[in-house]
Amino acid sequence: MTDAVGAVGAARDPEAVSAFVEHFAAQLVEAGMTRMPSRVFAALLASDTGTLTSAELGEQLRISPAAVSGAVRYLSQVHMVSREREPGSRRERYRVHSDQWYEALTSRNAIIKRWEDALREGVTSLGADTPAGRRLAETLDFFEFIERDVAEMMERWRAYRDEKYR
Repeated sequence: MTDAVGAVGAARDPEAVSAFVEHFAAQLVEAGMTRMPSRVFAALLASDTGTLTSAELGEQLRISPAAVSGAVRYLSQVHMVSREREPGSRRERYRVHSDQWYEALTSRNAIIKRWEDALREGVTSLGADTPAGRRLAETLDFFEFIERDVAEMMERWRAYRDEKYR
């Protein structure tokens, strides 16, 4: 199996890899992610290359090609993995990037902007002086507050990452 070999060619214990994958996937499920995408993401994260084919994922996780396909579709939509074609082949590899958390959080910004727009409309529609309008306004303030802090935090992360890993 591809991911049972370490970066220097030393074999890793496939059971230890599997235990990590299942444990981390369980943490993602507990945080609200569905089970199969969690398992696929954790398997990709645990592979030394950060890439696996559908067949490799199916073999490692003991799941069907359809389960892999559905999980990868979800993970692609939320920008946690990307699909790559192998040159000269119809086979796809799925890749998790080293900055997947950054990308996932950054892509959420567009969603939060849409929520903010909807909340503004809600405050206007329901009336700013009504209990519901005040609740929506507070929710809007929360998202705007978080958005500012996340933007600043992402800048600090880029500087930290560039210094530490580049």
